[in-house]
Amino acid sequence: MPKLQDKSSAVRRKLRLEEEVSLEILRAAAGLEHFLAEGLKTHGLTMKQYNVLRILRGAGSTGLCRNDVGARMIAPVPDATRLIDRLTRAGYAQKDENPDDRRYITTRITEKGLELLASLDEPIQDMHLSQFGHLSPEDLQTLSTLLKAAQNQP
Repeated sequence: MPKLQDKSSAVRRKLRLEEEVSLEILRAAAGLEHFLAEGLKTHGLTMKQYNVLRILRGAGSTGLCRNDVGARMIAPVPDATRLIDRLTRAGYAQKDENPDDRRYITTRITEKGLELLASLDEPIQDMHLSQFGHLSPEDLQTLSTLLKAAQNQP
């Protein structure tokens, strides 16, 4: 009787190119996320918290409401409110109620949050360089263009 592993290797199917590309993108994304998450962990941040802080920094002094923060996240989160609350408790963000509509709460990055991001800018840039520094600028541009095109499905 053939062993299970012998049988499974005998029926291994050839991947379609689209499937192979999808798997390579997923592998690359998982590796990048793990690498960055490990770097952020030493600063007490998760990838999602870092993403929110970058979004709030980009929003400037006007800040954003919770829904706008959630819409700009790299990956959707089920509970942006809880994520923002953690950043607020840590002193990296602040929430302000609108006096005309108390249901509308604006979140802004604090000075402490800006300082944290400033301290992370160079190490994160170094991480990106270590991941992609071996690629030429032309290859990086092509990769960026192709990945953007893959996101904009017909």
